[in-house]
Amino acid sequence: MNTAYLLAKLLKKLRGVAVKASQVHPTSKLESGTQMVESTMGRHSFCGYDCSLLQCDIGAFTSLASRVAIGGIAHPMAFVSTSPAFLSHKDSIKAKFACHDYLPRVRTVIGNDVWIGEGAYIKAGVTIGHGAVVGMGSVVTKNVRPYEVVAGNPARHIKMRFEEKLVTALLQLAWWDLPDEELRRLAVNFNDPVAMLTREGLL
Repeated sequence: MNTAYLLAKLLKKLRGVAVKASQVHPTSKLESGTQMVESTMGRHSFCGYDCSLLQCDIGAFTSLASRVAIGGIAHPMAFVSTSPAFLSHKDSIKAKFACHDYLPRVRTVIGNDVWIGEGAYIKAGVTIGHGAVVGMGSVVTKNVRPYEVVAGNPARHIKMRFEEKLVTALLQLAWWDLPDEELRRLAVNFNDPVAMLTREGLL
């Protein structure tokens, strides 16, 4: 076993997470280096290393890779300056030349069963639908439909994960809301969406 690798891995883990005014389901996990502020995360979801989760609601069974940034606070482009040196709220700089009020807190919504690739950026206020996939390094500035796959900068439509009738049936089933006991029954056919939905009478 490589001792240097194990030591580096341990040091990476020891950084911990910074969580403020947030709720993370006991079955979910945030990896070290992640900051979470005024946000929520549903059951059986996870977030990789060094993520920034600000004013967002993340659903169940959602997978966030490392270095994903979601949400944030805007700067006033209609003012003379975009600098917080002229705004009333506390921030990183010390000087204050004026105290104009400007602190819009827009929530970002990440649905259930969403997969967001490494290094993706999700603009504040965006909604990403259930089952959607965001490719690595993407910059998402607009809403993403359920089961849509997007990628790029800015993120654009690549394809749909499933045809329309499957998407409709999956959204109707809303399996992510089912209790764990029921999911264990359904999970036998999770590798075959058509078989599972047919078995449940939705196709």
